[in-house]
Amino acid sequence: MEVREILRSLRETHRLTQAQLAERVHVTRQAVSRWETGETQPNTDTLQLLSQVFHVSIHTLLGAPQPLFCSCCGMPLTDAAQISREPDGRYQPEYCRWCYADGQFVYPTRAALAEYLAAHMPNPDGIDEATRRTQFDAYLSQLKHWK
Repeated sequence: MEVREILRSLRETHRLTQAQLAERVHVTRQAVSRWETGETQPNTDTLQLLSQVFHVSIHTLLGAPQPLFCSCCGMPLTDAAQISREPDGRYQPEYCRWCYADGQFVYPTRAALAEYLAAHMPNPDGIDEATRRTQFDAYLSQLKHWK
């Protein structure tokens, strides 16, 4: 979907008129109309406001041009509810809500996250915890957050 289609769909889903949406994001009704016809697109600040109004990430508003993954644990972020938020409510699309919460990282070290994963992730092959910690640590070391 294109940005114009996404914005119109979200506005209609939330049962807002163009004028109501314009008021919430501090633009004119004509600006909303131009977004929905594809003449223009909202700027970065307005995308942040739209993200808050519709409770979706900016990534979603832009049509999710590339898949998101948590830079800390590697989990695919397929739903806006999985994406972390800053204390002011803005989405932080680089991390999942389990690794980054309330403006703070949950796992202070890669070893702490590897320990958590080894203890809580399914283990259908019955691999011992020390080996699993080593495997998780090797995987995590490849992620942006831990480099």
